[in-house]
Amino acid sequence: MDVVLPGGRDVRGTLDEPDEPRESDAIVVACPPHPQQGGTRSDRRLTAVSDALGERGIACLRFDYGAWDEGRAEQEDVKNAICWACGRFARVGLFGFSFGATMALCAAADSEVWAVCALAPDSGEAMAADADAVAALDEIESPARVLAAERDSTADWEPVVERARENGIRVVELPADHFFVGQSEKVAERVAAFFDGQW
Repeated sequence: MDVVLPGGRDVRGTLDEPDEPRESDAIVVACPPHPQQGGTRSDRRLTAVSDALGERGIACLRFDYGAWDEGRAEQEDVKNAICWACGRFARVGLFGFSFGATMALCAAADSEVWAVCALAPDSGEAMAADADAVAALDEIESPARVLAAERDSTADWEPVVERARENGIRVVELPADHFFVGQSEKVAERVAAFFDGQW
């Protein structure tokens, strides 16, 4: 189902609802990678995560950011997506890939979310204005998980992983490059299992 998210920007999303929703009435907001590098709600990592969540009875909202604003308004887009989801579901989680992982961590730092999972996050400093995923990790109170790619030469992920470990957040390093080529479904299963409380 296509949805228009609140706020003053043109932000649209797709709500993927499972065939058999679980009683907990849960949803995960999925943040896409960098919009200036082709990142959209149709990203294969996001769709794979949505499919895996659906198999566990969890809904997923995939959305596209509004017009590019150096990462500032994009953070508001994430918060508006959370607001939309909170009005319809009892528990709202956050997932993001690459730039989207940075946006998810930053939003989770000052939002009440059920849980947050970041796939191949970037520290944020060179990727988006006013986005500091490392500092955000100090403020996140929800259960969190970071998945990093061992051969990632695209994102500045090491500072995020280091701070996450310092804060007792579980980090999983996977034998992959930044884009997890050929591993989308395997990664999606890990993400879905985390939100399902089984990993």
